[in-house]
Amino acid sequence: MNKPLVNLDDVEFDDVEDNGYYTSRRALFSASIGARKLGYNLTELPPGKAQCPFHSHREEEEMFLILDGEGELRFGDRRFKLRKHDVIACPTGDASVAHQIINTGAVPMRYLSLSNQSGTEVCEYPDSGKVGIFSSAPGAPVFRKMVRAESTVDYYDRESLEPPKRDA
Repeated sequence: MNKPLVNLDDVEFDDVEDNGYYTSRRALFSASIGARKLGYNLTELPPGKAQCPFHSHREEEEMFLILDGEGELRFGDRRFKLRKHDVIACPTGDASVAHQIINTGAVPMRYLSLSNQSGTEVCEYPDSGKVGIFSSAPGAPVFRKMVRAESTVDYYDRESLEPPKRDA
């Protein structure tokens, strides 16, 4: 096993997003320090950017610690100013706990993220009406599906209501 620690000055930004408003750099280092049930990353947001769309989780609870910079937290239907050393709790649930961190300052914002890891996750995106379904299991391909929330179907949709025919 590698060392069970890392200095944040030494992490590599290995997850880079450049999607307009959603632009960030993240250093994903959980596995490299031996974490099994918790996920850790260091995120850096340029001024005026957000790391991801406004969303809520059904399985993974998140915590954020602001290390540098200032910004805004969207949380449910409220907004909160953020500054260095603020600690944010984002519990699981519906749109009332949806969250998004936005850098409203003039310098890069850096924060540490911590969450429990779940093999299956459902995320809801209230601004765009999407639902993300994600699942992974050892030896199985990763399942990732984004759907529009309004496109629900009945449980028996496309299912035959007749028993299957048997070969004679």
